[in-house]
Amino acid sequence: MLREEINVRLKEALKAKESRRVSTLRLVLAAIKDREIKARGDGSQSVVTDDEILHLLETMVRQRDEAIILYEKGNRPELASQEKEEKKIIQEFMPQQLGDEDIESAVIDAISSIGATSLKDMGSVMAKLRENYSGQMDFSKAGQLAKDRLS
Repeated sequence: MLREEINVRLKEALKAKESRRVSTLRLVLAAIKDREIKARGDGSQSVVTDDEILHLLETMVRQRDEAIILYEKGNRPELASQEKEEKKIIQEFMPQQLGDEDIESAVIDAISSIGATSLKDMGSVMAKLRENYSGQMDFSKAGQLAKDRLS
């Protein structure tokens, strides 16, 4: 399970005294724990699945991307560098991301497999992509490609 792998890497980082890695991994584990507490409050399952963890990691990477842009605009290269390091550490636990050509190919396959013909089918196309490629692609790019193909 992904959570156990993160815990193992945290222990390794603690032994190696890698402070940036330790703080980032603790942040990831805290986010997972927060998600579990929220799930318990909703009355649903209290164990967070690997798919939910991947979604959480995607969100954290996206947050780092936004922070990097803001820090670079604000002329704060040291903070941008810190965010880049955190992003790299988080991405170690994510599957290899598909390239632009692969995303386009996946969108075409999803459209043809469900027989999508108009923008009304956009939700079905995106659901199919999420089902098959969770954590492996930038869904904002995929959504734009699907929209272009269906319009």
